[in-house]
Amino acid sequence: MSEPLQTLRLDKWLWAARFFKTRALAVEAIERHRVRMHDQPVKPSRDVRVGDRLQIAQPGWVREVEVLGLSAQRGPAPVAQTLYRDTPQSLLTAAAAAEQRRLAPEPATARDQGRPTKRDRRQLDAWQDPGSPEWQRWSVEWRGGPSR
Repeated sequence: MSEPLQTLRLDKWLWAARFFKTRALAVEAIERHRVRMHDQPVKPSRDVRVGDRLQIAQPGWVREVEVLGLSAQRGPAPVAQTLYRDTPQSLLTAAAAAEQRRLAPEPATARDQGRPTKRDRRQLDAWQDPGSPEWQRWSVEWRGGPSR
């Protein structure tokens, strides 16, 4: 029987805890100082121990977690969630960020429609075809005047 891990590389722990999809993405985030340990920048090879506090910058907020366990294998999400605990301040910040996104959504994500359907495309074509009854002039004609 193997004894439990005492330390683990930070990049490997972030991958196993499912904060990042690959270890390469975890390394990239660490190198861009988006992951800090005890408010200090760290390197991917830094050892993580139970009880360490990590700050992980995510879009719109910074997530602060306490390490509760170590695992060198990436398991299912419910198992990965047992490896850490969000701090109360982090939970409040997450709730505030979610409320902010709800009240003022990003315009690019608030689009109701995607590409035009075949029917929409036909209506657009009819609207732009001068021979159709639905045609509307939408451009401005030059009607003479002083030339520049």
